[in-house]
Amino acid sequence: MFVGPDDDPRLGAPSTGEERGMLAGFLRAQRSTLELKCAGLDAELSRRSVGPSTLSLLGLVRHLADVERRWFRQVLAGQDAPPRFSSSAEPDGDFDGAVSDPAVVAKAWEAWHAEVAFADAFVTEAPHLDLVGEDAWRGTVSLRWVLIHMVEEYARHNGHADLLRERIDGAVGV
Repeated sequence: MFVGPDDDPRLGAPSTGEERGMLAGFLRAQRSTLELKCAGLDAELSRRSVGPSTLSLLGLVRHLADVERRWFRQVLAGQDAPPRFSSSAEPDGDFDGAVSDPAVVAKAWEAWHAEVAFADAFVTEAPHLDLVGEDAWRGTVSLRWVLIHMVEEYARHNGHADLLRERIDGAVGV
């Protein structure tokens, strides 16, 4: 197991209360799960352990930094903020560029933390959950929809992280 119930940072998510706090709490718990699945690893983060897939824990961190950036900076805040790790020329750059280099690992975590901090501040400061942005794929989306989608996105990838981590060192847990 990664952590015991007394040390698990994810157990603080509210189970009652107002919608914004509850959605933000669920997203925070999913983000914490990703961090837990990566805890204690450095070079091993880039290990592609479920072949032939190019998925790695480091690739997931890079991918989710770009996902956070897309939804909160680009779509909702309307910023000109291109992805950090992928591009139209390298659409899988988030995963393909996840190599065993301490600088690459540090840059991935720095980017992910910066995007999470921006998203958290945006959610806190938004006047309401019906605030909308325009997405090229989905059309008009609300902050509420983005929060729900982000919980979904992390939950899906945390399932991948479970398998990757177990193949790396046998560590299992919720």
